[in-house]
Amino acid sequence: MRRRGKRFLAGLKTFSREKRYGLDEAIEVLAGFPKAKFDETVELSVRLGTDPGKTDQAVRGSVSLPKGIGKTKKVIVFADGDVARQATEAGAAEVGAADLAKKIEDGFVDFDVAIAHPSMMRFVGKLGKVLGPLGKMPSPKSGTVTDNVLAAVREFRAGKIEFRSDVAGNVQVGLGKRSFAAVDLKANIEYFLEHLRGIRPSSVKGEFIRKATLSSTMSPGVALDVKG
Repeated sequence: MRRRGKRFLAGLKTFSREKRYGLDEAIEVLAGFPKAKFDETVELSVRLGTDPGKTDQAVRGSVSLPKGIGKTKKVIVFADGDVARQATEAGAAEVGAADLAKKIEDGFVDFDVAIAHPSMMRFVGKLGKVLGPLGKMPSPKSGTVTDNVLAAVREFRAGKIEFRSDVAGNVQVGLGKRSFAAVDLKANIEYFLEHLRGIRPSSVKGEFIRKATLSSTMSPGVALDVKG
């Protein structure tokens, strides 16, 4: 049986695990949990009513949250020429082409997001086995393979998030920090859930969002009432 820390166990005593809470109340419960010694990430886990075995029901995308995520992301870019120069000026941590692909093949994965100009896919394509399992492989669906590299670097550095459903049909994302004001957390959570509903695959029948749970890095999860 997995052992739980004192903070986690103390948090369990402050709410009902059987209840589905409205968003305002859930954020209040979360705020009342014992805090860690660092500013924890607030996470939303969503169970989708998709069939993970069907490729047309895979859910993937990216979204800029209205209140950001509380940190600047480390972005690398596959580009050359003027596009590479623009990416560097926009704050990309690493910019390159074949040289950057080789660096990743040799073990460099210390970044949050990889962005690629379409002309660079001849170098990026072979990195799928390295970046795919880490969720860092550039993709047109997530907005990380794009002609507008400059805008992508700015957006992802500022907190644009990527997400995709896993093999069980779940989506898990970080939507802010515990230090955020309740109104800001609420804005991010509502915005993400509406965005998720908006990209529902047409082949999905019945209930799309089956369950959603709000938690922080070191806390229990609080079930949300997401009906309607």
